[in-house]
Formats: sequence, structure tokens, C-alpha cells
Amino acid sequence: MGAMLALPPGQGPHQVGCTDVMVGHTRQGLFLRLFYPCLARAGAAEPLWVPRPEYCGGLADVTLGRRWCSALLGMAIGSCRVPVSWNGPLKPCSRGYPLIIFSHGLGTFRTSYSSICTELASWGFVVAALEHRDHSAATTYFCPAEAGTEEWIPFQRVPQGQKEFYFRNKQVHQRARECVRALRLFQGIAGGRAAPAILPQDWDLSVLKDNLDLSKVAVMGHSFGGVTAVLALVKEPRFRCAVALDAWMFPLENLLYPEVPSPVLFINTEHFQSPESAAKMRSLSSRNSQTRIGHRARGPERPCLPPWGALQPHLRHEGQPGPSQGSDHHQPGCSGLPAETPGELLWWPCHLQGTLWWPCELERRFWWPCQWRGRCGGPVTFRELLWWPCQWRGRCGGPVSWREGSGGPVSGGDAAVALSVDGRPWWPCHPEGTLW
Repeated sequence: MGAMLALPPGQGPHQVGCTDVMVGHTRQGLFLRLFYPCLARAGAAEPLWVPRPEYCGGLADVTLGRRWCSALLGMAIGSCRVPVSWNGPLKPCSRGYPLIIFSHGLGTFRTSYSSICTELASWGFVVAALEHRDHSAATTYFCPAEAGTEEWIPFQRVPQGQKEFYFRNKQVHQRARECVRALRLFQGIAGGRAAPAILPQDWDLSVLKDNLDLSKVAVMGHSFGGVTAVLALVKEPRFRCAVALDAWMFPLENLLYPEVPSPVLFINTEHFQSPESAAKMRSLSSRNSQTRIGHRARGPERPCLPPWGALQPHLRHEGQPGPSQGSDHHQPGCSGLPAETPGELLWWPCHLQGTLWWPCELERRFWWPCQWRGRCGGPVTFRELLWWPCQWRGRCGGPVSWREGSGGPVSGGDAAVALSVDGRPWWPCHPEGTLW
């Protein structure tokens, strides 16, 4: 089933390459996936979206609380590939590419946002997608000095008896420091300093030396990564701006709001964002005249991909194509991915033309990793056939239950058709219709 999955390619004028970068032999090092404009080459290998089976185990633990589900998750998405050239040769740029440091959300990892990172790189950005080591990633690892060894860092929930704010506040400060260290890494490379490779690979970081414009650096993130991006502005003034996608503002102390020195663009969606986070954004905006808050509301409006409009004034270099150049699919005045009919409401980082990718939403409320025009793109519905995590009667969203009104995230009497074997319900449903 995973063989049917494929992420959308970037829509910009550049081919995109990517590689993994690990620096240091301790937890204080860095681990990131680098996306960049590359030269086209025939037969280029495409990397897996989920880079190793251990990440399926981490995802299963974070989302379902059951690591033993990792094998099924691996069957569903384990063979999905990212349409980029693995270790592809960097495309030289005499002016230098702007740099974006990207921070992932809670319970994800460096490749989870490959779709938006690919899109940005296709428009002429170098994107460093971090994998944080504060126990907020689904899982991650580092390589100690002993050859051939790995030490894994699992996801950690809030310890019993500890207040969540203090736990998450410590994490967000570590995450922001990692963003700053990533910037320092690229500053060192631009200055000719060697960055010894920890991982076995054929890609030499020194090729970036004359191909980065470090006067144009942004920090971006989603959810927990969104508030990480805001805090990174406080810790490092060289970041020109931040783009916070559905930022989870809870972990950031209020006293830091007046210290945010650079513009922030908040992009929110109504079904994801909380009133508390939105109020914190307004409080920050009232102290920073350059900060803007955008919302994607329900209705026939077409979606926008946030980063273009936010990054153009601060990061665009002369001669770089804008969002409407090189493609006739972009709507005037909107930085976004291709959109089709007005009734098909999509949200970043989605690809339209019949394919939806997490965290997408259609008016019929299909959710990752569904495809909505009668074709299956993973664990999705096909007519009356149902398999986790979708439900076919106009609503999708999480593991399903097989009896009408049984109390799970979605339900439907016809679900029993596909969720039963010899008349008995099959995982992930409980025989009484409740969810495991």
C-alpha cells in the first residue's frame, strides 16, 4: 500500500536535492536534512519520506501510544518517497541562496515537512530542516565517537506531577538554541571552516561556501516549531524574520514578547489554532509593528502557501523569480501552491490536482493521507471500503470505529465491511465499536 504514496514535487523553477547533515558526536551536536536547488541528473535516487523504521516506531508511540503498531504504519507509508535528488549536486549561485532554518512540530522529525521544504528549495532557498534533540521529536539519534554506534533519543511526554509549561518551556529554549547553532554552522561553512561529516555520504558541505547569502536568513516552524521560530528571533538578531505556521504559543513566557526584534508572520488555521495561542499572538503583535497575523477561514477562498509573501521583502534576491513567475497556476496577489476550483479548500503543505497530503483539509474533511477523487493514496477510502485512518462518508480523521455513533473520531455503520474478518472487527477497532 505504501508504494502508492508519493509526495508532490516542487513547483518552482529549480530541481531540488537533499542530504542529511550530522555535526558532533554528542547530544549537543546537530542533525538536519538539507534541501537545496540542484543540477538535474538522470536516474537520481529519491529518499524515503520516513528515513528509517525506527521513526515509524516513534510515530506509532506518539500518535497511538502503541509502538507495536509501527509495522502497520511502515506498511502504509514506509515506501513513500520524496521527489528530490538524494545527494544531488548543488546548483551554483553567484549571488548566494537565502537560508531558512526550519523547526518541526511536536512528535515529528526532520523529514516530516519535506513537502514545504522541497517547495521552498524549488524557488531558490536553501532549507535546513532540524531534528530537535529535546525529546520532542518522535525519535532521533546521534552517533557517539565509537565507530558504528548510535544512541537514540525517544519522544518524552510530560512527566507525571510536573507542570507542562515548565517542561515545554525548557524544551522550546533548547530548540531555539539549536536553531542558532544551525545558523552558526552555516556561517562557519561560508567562512571556509570545515564541518566534518559524521554520516557516511558523498555530499561535501564545503560546496555551500560561496553559494549562501547569509544576510538573508529566516527561521520558520510549525506548531511547537512555530513558537521555536519566534524565540529564535530573541536569541539571534541575524535572523531577518520568522514565519510561524499555527504556532503553539503556550510554552513561551510572556515577558519575552517585547524582546522580539524582527518581523513575525503568523499563519493560522481555524481548526488547528486555539484562542489562547491567538491571544498571545495578538499580544506580541501589539508590541511589534511589523508582526502580522494571517488566518485561513472557511469559505470559497483559495489557499496560500505562507512563506512566499512573508519571505519576499526580507529574503528575496535580485533576479529571483517571485511566486507568479515561472508558473501560471498561482493566483494573483497570493503566494501559494497550485489551486483549482474555488470550492476545493486546501491547506499547506498540500498538492491539489486530486491529491491531498497531510495536514490537508477539503470541505468534505478528508485528512492525512487521503486522496479524495475516488483513488486511494495510502490508508484511505475507496467507495465503501474503509481502512485506518479514514472514514468514507464525507469525514476522515483518525482511527475509525465500525458501529454508527460508537464514539471514535469518526464512525459509520458501513465501516464494518472493511474492518471485519469473518464478521469480526479488525484492528484498530474494539469489538464493541470503541477504539483501541
